[in-house]
Amino acid sequence: MTTQARKQKGGQSRTSEHRFHNPQGAEVKTRDEAFAAPLGEVSAEALSTECKLTLHAGAVTFVLEVKYNPNTYPHVVTGGQITSGICGAPWDITGGTIGETIRLDAKRAGQGSCANTITIVGEYQNPPAYRGTYGFDGATSSFKHTTRYEC
Repeated sequence: MTTQARKQKGGQSRTSEHRFHNPQGAEVKTRDEAFAAPLGEVSAEALSTECKLTLHAGAVTFVLEVKYNPNTYPHVVTGGQITSGICGAPWDITGGTIGETIRLDAKRAGQGSCANTITIVGEYQNPPAYRGTYGFDGATSSFKHTTRYEC
């Protein structure tokens, strides 16, 4: 590299300036300020998003509306409902995770003499879906399923 090239390269790196922006888009002075977000300024929408899943188990199809925290991985499930396809619908989704594997726990909110809880587990596969099992009242491997993303 020639002396002239070194001067030009060195001059460019000294004159280039780092600019930082916080999550709201406002320019801030430091990287730490860009990533520091006081909890009071974070909206509930920033901590939760929704996706729709469809669980297929032979002739049975469950429609799931899942709320999860997109700022975690695996994503922590924060709520949602199984809205149809299962005895006693709707079912309230009470927790779980979505990542390389899925686990959803739900309790019956509807009427009927069905089980009180369901647990759905599975492993990710392509195209985007989970293949696994589910069961009722504490069991997790009673029935096979494939659950597709509808997001």
